[in-house]
Amino acid sequence: MDPNYSKSILLMTISSLSFALMSLMVRFAGDLPLFEKVLFRNLISLIISIIIIIKYRQSFFGKPENRKYLFLRALGGLLGVMLYFYSINHLSLSDSTMLNKLSPFFVILFASMFLKEHLNKYQIGGIIVAFLASLLIIKPRFDIIVLPALMGLGSAVFAGFAYAIIRLLNLRGESAGTIVFYFSLISFIVVLPVALIQFVMPTTLQWVYLLGIGVFAGIGQILMTQAYQFARASDIAPYKYLHVLFAALIGIIFLGEQVDIFSLLGSMIIIIVFIYLYKKRCV
Repeated sequence: MDPNYSKSILLMTISSLSFALMSLMVRFAGDLPLFEKVLFRNLISLIISIIIIIKYRQSFFGKPENRKYLFLRALGGLLGVMLYFYSINHLSLSDSTMLNKLSPFFVILFASMFLKEHLNKYQIGGIIVAFLASLLIIKPRFDIIVLPALMGLGSAVFAGFAYAIIRLLNLRGESAGTIVFYFSLISFIVVLPVALIQFVMPTTLQWVYLLGIGVFAGIGQILMTQAYQFARASDIAPYKYLHVLFAALIGIIFLGEQVDIFSLLGSMIIIIVFIYLYKKRCV
């Protein structure tokens, strides 16, 4: 196996575990306002990226010709995070994670648009089947109850867009530190005013959980960005599903969650589809 590909898989695996632990911290932080949680997620990531940039003498704002892509990555990532945090607060951890992890399918779509990575009939069919399977998790009822599930699906769309842009930026010579710094800075600036208006003083334990959100998010973000340096966006997309397995186990162990038969069936179909695509070497 290509050593770069192996490195990419290892980085994505550790990143997936970090993001699953971040999700747990979001739940443990309780009823603190959404924007307050997003603020701390981005603040710690911002600090981590600044340390990396200074240590390795990287650029803070990147190459001038790449800044529009850095902005688009930041915007897509921010919307994805906000919708994902909303769904975490209103769905089971496994359901919100699985909906968010439809993002690899959107990575394939956006990679074909921005990176000219080949999209064939197997991938198109897989995307359609995965979307239909996601309805088993959403359980559409055409009322406000379905809103958190739709937010989870929306988080996957924006995340897929952001991941494809990350790969594009890597190909254009931007470092992981620069990409994460740009995303964290813009997210922090956008979220800060609303977070201050809605600010609720955390308890001592909630401070710990907020710090945990930021630390695990920062580690996951840096490692995921690095993973896209060593393989095509569509090639490593399947390994993001490790997040689903980690999140499901964490939900069962720490939250006592139980997965209903429809959510389990939908999750299994989505994973089987990606395994099939991977076996076909289509992703």
